[in-house]
Amino acid sequence: MKPEHKKTALIVGVTGIVGRNLAELLSSKNDWDVIGLARRPLEIAGVKRQIAADLLDREAAIKALRGANPTHVFYCTWSRRETEAQNCEVNGQMLRNLLDAVTGSSALQHVTLVTGLKHYLGSFENYGSGRAETPFREDEPRQPGLNFYYVQEDILFEEAAKHHFSWNVQRPHTIIGYALGNVMNMGVTLAAYGSLCRMFKRPFVFPGSLRQYESPTDVTDASLLAKHLLWAATTESAKNEAFNVVNGEIFRWRWLWPKLAQFFEIEAIGYPGQKRPLEQQMSNAATEWKLLAEKYSLRNAKVEELASWWHTDADLGREIECFTDMTKSRELGFLEYKSTLRSFLELFERLRADRIIP
Repeated sequence: MKPEHKKTALIVGVTGIVGRNLAELLSSKNDWDVIGLARRPLEIAGVKRQIAADLLDREAAIKALRGANPTHVFYCTWSRRETEAQNCEVNGQMLRNLLDAVTGSSALQHVTLVTGLKHYLGSFENYGSGRAETPFREDEPRQPGLNFYYVQEDILFEEAAKHHFSWNVQRPHTIIGYALGNVMNMGVTLAAYGSLCRMFKRPFVFPGSLRQYESPTDVTDASLLAKHLLWAATTESAKNEAFNVVNGEIFRWRWLWPKLAQFFEIEAIGYPGQKRPLEQQMSNAATEWKLLAEKYSLRNAKVEELASWWHTDADLGREIECFTDMTKSRELGFLEYKSTLRSFLELFERLRADRIIP
């Protein structure tokens, strides 16, 4: 029988940037067992059991999770569709099916839902339509229009009231950390971009808007987010609360951009007078990356499995100011901080050590 102090985390989306970093943290703790769930599981050190399941198939999800009996669920996944109405339907159904599969167990104590700053900014369809003022605060009212984050929250609140478990909602900004094959991964995307610039002797050109280049902003380190997820799920005063989660440092891209270029020993060019989206700059990246991977014996010759040009373009191309407030977490006792430059450089070093970049 499991000791009373032992907790079991079910990490949904364990292969993603949030799930993987959380799994690494929890598996280092003696009082946690870690179960990972993904559509296509990968071997991750410390994950006790890997479950393959498509959460859109309710019966298959229930069958796959039978006997898992998690005490804590961390929901760190989503599925993108063409319209926000479809996003609402699909992502709402995935979360509901997952909760149907785990709420039958008396072991369940807590569920954490990871969303993001589109809570304040509006959905992909209405991006930037939000009326929230910076710094974004958790008590801002919901913004007009469809948003699958709101659908997921309502499902979470409904199920928590029905089955008597506590909850958290986590709203990170752009997440910087180690994960491969992730559709929203600015850190690895910029590492691929810098590597190609160095290989083909091109300048490292800022691809986004003047507003983003000049405005204050912040990001979220994946390891700091993992610590916050653990803290919120196990701190009584933090339960049943939504939280912003960022590094705690405000910066401007005009300051950070040349520092990132220094790592790759390439020329940095700031805002060049107009947007230069990476999707356009990297139109030949698939062919170029194969050449680079062959030259340096890299592990992955498919840049499309590493970089998400479109998502980094969306983040850096915003025409609105975007940064958040962490007062609620600070007042409740979470005082972790992370240097943003260190977030990027540590990631780049790990990618280099793992032969993902040269």
